[in-house]
Amino acid sequence: MGKQVELVNMDGKSDPVTVGNIAKQMVDQGAVAIITPSDFDFGGPASREAQKAGIVGISPCASSPLFGSEALGDKQFTMSMWNTTMGAATAEFAFNDKGWESVYVITDDFIDYTKSLSRYFIVRFDELGGDVIFEDTYTQGQADVSAQVARIKALDEKPDFIYISSYMPDLALMIRSLRENGLDMPVVGGDAYDDPGLFEALGTEYGNDIYFDTHGFLSDEANPAYSDFAAAYEDKFDEAPDAVWVMPGYDVVMLIAETIEEAGSIDGEAMVEVMESHEYDLLTGKLQWGDHASSHEPNKAAAMVELIDGEPQFMGWVIPDSIPAP
Repeated sequence: MGKQVELVNMDGKSDPVTVGNIAKQMVDQGAVAIITPSDFDFGGPASREAQKAGIVGISPCASSPLFGSEALGDKQFTMSMWNTTMGAATAEFAFNDKGWESVYVITDDFIDYTKSLSRYFIVRFDELGGDVIFEDTYTQGQADVSAQVARIKALDEKPDFIYISSYMPDLALMIRSLRENGLDMPVVGGDAYDDPGLFEALGTEYGNDIYFDTHGFLSDEANPAYSDFAAAYEDKFDEAPDAVWVMPGYDVVMLIAETIEEAGSIDGEAMVEVMESHEYDLLTGKLQWGDHASSHEPNKAAAMVELIDGEPQFMGWVIPDSIPAP
């Protein structure tokens, strides 16, 4: 509306209390919208403060179904597909595309993201007729997967693949430990795998037969608009984008600006009306939200990626045939 957007960036230190406090500080300073951390456990407190103030809160990548209007309020959104979509996409890929019928699941039980991602993967894999041999757990920071390795090796019949719902830094340790112990079956997971640190840690020796779904891919094949974005990024930062996460970061700012333009207002109610009815064409794909009754469920495709010799390769966009109810 002819005004400059000012981005105020404050560090929540991955601590829910700190996140809530600085979100309240932003509200007091006159924020018209709040971009929250990309996880329900750490982003939820910021959304709750935005809701109290009657303004839009939006997470770039929180994928828990809890990150929606039902749990957080009618002005709260996430740009990410929910774990219902992310889990179902990999389940259908494994069962339908690869013909894998049995799986061993390891779930990092530290945060809701990893727990709900495994839950919806299992629901869809089970619906397809797949066999979940065992549901194991792991806790981030444990730095020891010897017990999980031992249980897999003791199985009378080995699974067709292993589903690991975890994140860095322990994710690299888990996959390397499996490979070093002779467990060479494919590994499947979600968007936390989309991390250059993981690619580097696995390298050519361990970075094969790994599949995950995520928010986009750094190529024109995934989105023809990528080259223009990458050129602008390199012009600004003197280096090429090195991780997919720069794209949802860009998308969320542009989405807020587009919403305000469409609404002709910074009023929270007016912005929500646009967000519930507008289709957004983003670097991370097309996005349309459901209404408040559907908890602002994001309608969005997932990008499937394969790791080959430690390098990610784009496989295509996927919308599951059936998405479990949250």
